[in-house]
Amino acid sequence: MSRKSAKRGHGTSEVEVTNISRHGFWLYLAGRELFIPFREFPWFAEAPVSKILHVEWPSPDHLYWPDLDVDLSVRSIERPDVSAPFGAAQLTPAADVARSAAASQVRYHSASRAAPLRRGSVGQHK
Repeated sequence: MSRKSAKRGHGTSEVEVTNISRHGFWLYLAGRELFIPFREFPWFAEAPVSKILHVEWPSPDHLYWPDLDVDLSVRSIERPDVSAPFGAAQLTPAADVARSAAASQVRYHSASRAAPLRRGSVGQHK
C-alpha cells in the first residue's frame, strides 16, 4: 500500500531578521543574507525590534513589514543606489507618500501665487 505525504506548507524561515545593529539589520532570505542599512532605509531606524522582526515575503522581489507599513523590493536592498518604483527598487510607507504629495501641492500652489520679483528688490514682493 502506497502512502503519499501531505503537501508541505510554506516554510516559516524563508525570510528572517538574523541580527540588528545600530547601523542596520541583516535579513536571511532564501539561503543568502542581505544587509539593510538604516542610512539607506530610514523607516527602520527608530522602529521597535519586534516590528522589524515581523517581515513577510509575499513574492520573489517583494518584502513587507506589516507593522511598519513598509514594502521593499529585494532589488532595492541589493542596489540601494538605484531608486525607482516597486519592482525595481523600494516603495515608501503610505504615510510618507501622502505627506510628500501634500507637500508638493503646497509648494506648487505657493509658488504659483507669488508675485514676481522686480529687479533690485531682493526678497521683497512688489
